[in-house]
Amino acid sequence: MTAPDRTVAGPGTKAGLDPKAGPGPASGPDPIAGTSPITGAIPVADPDSTTPGLDSDLLASPPVSPRRAAWRRFLKYRLALPGLIVLTLVVLGAVLGPLLWQVDPNAVDPAQYRNPPSPDHPLGTDSAGRDVLARLIVGGRVSLAVGLAAAVTATFVGILLGALAGYARGWVDSFLSRVCEVMQSFPTIIVIITFAAFFGPSLVTMIIIIGLMEWTGGFRVTRGLTMSLREQDSVVAVVGLGARNSRVLFRHIVPAVLGPATVIATGMISGVIMTEATLSFLGLGVPPPSSSWGTMLNQAQSLRILESMPWMWLPPGIAIAITVLSVNFIGEGLRNAVDPRQGQR
Repeated sequence: MTAPDRTVAGPGTKAGLDPKAGPGPASGPDPIAGTSPITGAIPVADPDSTTPGLDSDLLASPPVSPRRAAWRRFLKYRLALPGLIVLTLVVLGAVLGPLLWQVDPNAVDPAQYRNPPSPDHPLGTDSAGRDVLARLIVGGRVSLAVGLAAAVTATFVGILLGALAGYARGWVDSFLSRVCEVMQSFPTIIVIITFAAFFGPSLVTMIIIIGLMEWTGGFRVTRGLTMSLREQDSVVAVVGLGARNSRVLFRHIVPAVLGPATVIATGMISGVIMTEATLSFLGLGVPPPSSSWGTMLNQAQSLRILESMPWMWLPPGIAIAITVLSVNFIGEGLRNAVDPRQGQR
């Protein structure tokens, strides 16, 4: 019998092959080097192939920016985009409406006393002969301005006090938390009506009162976020480097809570619009002859007007309902955009 060939592979040779023999047939990639034995090229994976261990979605889809991802989460709530479109139309109507319908909203005409809709007055006239459409447009300016200004005021106060309480802790946190609990224990609308009756009806007074009564929601959210951010490594490092507390608050804490605060402010606008309508309906809102949607609803206290003259109260009521629903839909979409966990539900 012939002894088996036990030739030891040297450099540049393969085990079990005669070093004097020429190159054998190509049998595929080198299992050690991972290259082709003929060309030496490294094989490239085909993105369209179903190679085990490769995610085709990651290879095919480009990276998404945080802003685009937030916009996708916003659109995932299907009513958010329609709400944004409707609210945009309402704002444009309130801003540009007087340029298109040039009628004095405060012009009194006794000859047009409670007239139904007509070509001259598409939405009819009120008890003083004033054009309802003109007052609806101007009233939208007032109601939207009050809602936005009061919501911004309340959000600003809530962020400021919440960040201070969450960062300082100790007696400052305890004191501000007790104040917040006391404010939440009172019926907000009753307190606002009391202050409005004491100081008298005024646009500025109403904005300040509502803003100072609605800050508790923003305070609680901001306080919780600040207590969490305070323990993050980046904030601890800044504090360790000797940064002042004011710099840490306004450069590192407050910017991080602006996203959730925007969601709170958006949801607050609808509540403020409803509160303004309630105060104006009770005669404690915008003083005459100024108009707001709540002031226009004030004329609907008569049963005769409710039954036989719907043009006097139905337009402002529909405007309030549409605006409040649109703001709520936008707020829900913003909540999904800010918090990815909400968008996945």
